Amino acid sequence: MFSSLKRFLIGRPLKSTELGEQKLNKTKALAILSSDALSSVAYGPEQILLVLITVSAAAFWYSIPIAIGVLILLLALILSYRQIIFAYPHGGGAYVVSKKNLGVYSGLVAGGSLLVDYILTVAVSVSAGTDAITSAFPSLHPYNVIIAIIFVLFITILNLRGVTESASILAYPVYLFVLALFILIIVGIYNILLGNVSPELHTPIGTPVAGISLFLLLKAFSSGSSALTGVEAISNAIPNFKSPSPNNASKTLIAMGSLLAILFSGIVFLAYYYGISPREEVTVVSDIAEHTFGRNFMYYFIQGTTALILILAANTGYSAFPLLAVNLAKDKFIPRMFTIRGDRLGYSNGIIILGVFSILLIIAFEGRTEHLIPLYAVGVFIPFTLSQTGMMVKWIREKPQGWVSKLIINSTGAVISFIVTMMFFLTKFAQVWSVLVFLPLIILLFHRIRKHYESVADQLRITTSEAAIPIEGNVIILPVAGITHVVENSLNYAKSLSAHQIIAVHIPFEREDEFTFEEKWKTWQPDVRLVTLHSPYRSIIQPLTKFIDTVQRKASESNYKVTVIIPQFIPKKGWHNMLHNQSSLLIRAHLLYRRNVIVTTVPYHLKK
Repeated sequence: MFSSLKRFLIGRPLKSTELGEQKLNKTKALAILSSDALSSVAYGPEQILLVLITVSAAAFWYSIPIAIGVLILLLALILSYRQIIFAYPHGGGAYVVSKKNLGVYSGLVAGGSLLVDYILTVAVSVSAGTDAITSAFPSLHPYNVIIAIIFVLFITILNLRGVTESASILAYPVYLFVLALFILIIVGIYNILLGNVSPELHTPIGTPVAGISLFLLLKAFSSGSSALTGVEAISNAIPNFKSPSPNNASKTLIAMGSLLAILFSGIVFLAYYYGISPREEVTVVSDIAEHTFGRNFMYYFIQGTTALILILAANTGYSAFPLLAVNLAKDKFIPRMFTIRGDRLGYSNGIIILGVFSILLIIAFEGRTEHLIPLYAVGVFIPFTLSQTGMMVKWIREKPQGWVSKLIINSTGAVISFIVTMMFFLTKFAQVWSVLVFLPLIILLFHRIRKHYESVADQLRITTSEAAIPIEGNVIILPVAGITHVVENSLNYAKSLSAHQIIAVHIPFEREDEFTFEEKWKTWQPDVRLVTLHSPYRSIIQPLTKFIDTVQRKASESNYKVTVIIPQFIPKKGWHNMLHNQSSLLIRAHLLYRRNVIVTTVPYHLKK
């Protein structure tokens, strides 16, 4: 029943050779990787006005130069991340750049910030979209949390079905939102040119305003820069692009930056010219749409697509979080299970974990995550600052052709990003102080996991001088994942018994891994038969159980039983066991109640 439900929700398993078909073209990639950045147009301009209104409505003309400053930062970030795409084409973005150029700790700060930020992206985006829906239908307001959780589950299942399938479905609302805002901006400017909008609604640019200060302008600038969240997602997700990946990712990044610049500047200009004041019950985009079209079809079309993209902005997190987790897992800072592709070739463990944590966050804050937006923004600008600084160090160190212009671009981005980050801490410390607590804790956790993996690897490595302990026991089939002391321990147990035959079974996911392991095995254990079962669907259980059933049928003809021994090592701390032995536990669970098959485990106890 579980298998049937899984197939219904997720679809049939895909072979590893079908990975190329799951790559994204530029049109689909733009939709799912830019939804977070584009959705910020719905609230970025409003954040500027919310700061300026504390002085007076006369200060709204400052939104124009502030918007220009945001566009300069956007240009620096786009050019910088374009350089990152070509310099680090395997993805990883700010984490990889910071780690390679500024050191491991800087990389972990960037990686940890982004992991948390992608969880916040999902929670905040879905909650904001849910608020837009329940505002239109007040009777649904008591069910905010339930509706938000349903949306998270829906997007999670879509992503588990594969990148291409989720992109095919989610692309339409994103492009509809872009179309809706383009229509709004064009019609709004057209009305202004025809003189249908009174110039008395706004204060002329350059009008002196009492009470304005540089600090307040910087605060407004940093608040408006929240519109740039999500810009880094494409550099993290380069492996998801069709070949040539870096070129396609670069073109997609430029397209996203261009759309974001046009939409952001258009909304800021219309808000200024119409003299829109931010109100708690009505968004700035809603006010502009009502002034432009009135309460007709176009107004509701704009509101509907805005609500949709706020929800679907969460999909950027689902695209970038798993790939960032893969890079951290390859460096052993988080569990290796994040490197395993699921049935549909996506990194399903990362997708599921992201969904679970997002739901927990929504429940904890009862769907009211507006207080997390500053934390969400500062979680992006810390990696922005580190990645720009890392690229500066790279150009100074390597000095490639044209490095001076590249250095200027990254220096500009680094300085502005650092200023924005500091302004968040200075002006919204009460909302972002927690980053100073959870980041050190996350880095500590990263190092604990890495230290544990290194300790285990050191004890399991077959080149160590520690002698294997002979153990008494019997085995015929022995699943092996590698050449380690754990496997050696189990083989000694098998050899100590009068088994008819010892068969080591290895299940590789890639053909090159199969050939490499066979060569190593011939050198290490030439007398023990090795059977390799290539698994194109990345399943360990199915090919292993099928092989065991085949052996069992032949064994029953000779009236003897099959014994399967499962190698397993036992860390000193119990929670570490879950980092390593997921496959062993699953194999044991699947084989335990099979008729005429004896299942046992040979433990290898770690000393530290």
